[in-house]
Amino acid sequence: MSAAHPQRLAPRDDVVRMLQAHGISPTEQRIRVGEIMFAAAQHLSAEQLLDGLRVAGARISKATVYNTLNLFAACGLVRQVNVDSTRACFDSNTALHYHFHNLDTGELIDVGVPEVEFRRLPDLPHGTELAGVDVVIRVRRKA
Repeated sequence: MSAAHPQRLAPRDDVVRMLQAHGISPTEQRIRVGEIMFAAAQHLSAEQLLDGLRVAGARISKATVYNTLNLFAACGLVRQVNVDSTRACFDSNTALHYHFHNLDTGELIDVGVPEVEFRRLPDLPHGTELAGVDVVIRVRRKA
């Protein structure tokens, strides 16, 4: 995960247009979240985003940040990446890709789909179809 950089913001008008194009009402709080989230291809936890918003002078609750990120994910503006059983982060790169998760630093690094090969997946349960495959490859510094 990278840290939020509040001095680096996506253009406000671009964020408003993006939200409207996805049927999201562009409230002030959603715009502020979008300005940070869409400033770059990045992986941010809700807490990192909240810290960035507060540094930028925004008054916004943790619940509002979570609700906004979940709304963005439901509308396809970000991808939620479950890093482990207790942590999730949100990825502004919505193109199909996988991740390395550095256990020492917490950083997520994008991995292109062509770099990972699956020879076979198990048979799917009856009446289902494949909706996607999420891969998080955990790495750490060599001992």
